Amino acid sequence: MYVEKLSKLRMSDLDQVGGKNASLGEMIGALSGAGIRVPGGFATTAAAFQLFLSASGLDKRISERLKTLDPANIESLTRGGAEIRGWIGAAPFPKVLEDAIRAHYAELAAEAGEGSFPRVDASHRRQEKHVAPQVAKKRARVVRGLDLLP
Repeated sequence: MYVEKLSKLRMSDLDQVGGKNASLGEMIGALSGAGIRVPGGFATTAAAFQLFLSASGLDKRISERLKTLDPANIESLTRGGAEIRGWIGAAPFPKVLEDAIRAHYAELAAEAGEGSFPRVDASHRRQEKHVAPQVAKKRARVVRGLDLLP
């Protein structure tokens, strides 16, 4: 599974969706069970991140680049981190992942109604640290329309 509704997530899903998303799932479950309406959402999973990296060859490319970094040299880490972030930003999304994100976004937008905009948040620091701890970076933004999704 590459994308999952927050309402289905629990702390037992921590390794797949990160702490914030698992906590949001717990909160949504507890509050909605108490009759409090909580906006929905979805999370991309660690499997989605791994697919993204492997489909574009970034997993191997990043691994090789990390081998050349001098961890005692801040300038080396800064340059390497910037280079890797550039690769990640330029890499295309695999179609299966893009389709899953778009489907979940469309479902959220339909549930939210006109004039509401879902927030897209992909944060997998636990999973990213195994690939590139010094360059892992959280990304979140409000997306207004499917055409703005990656």
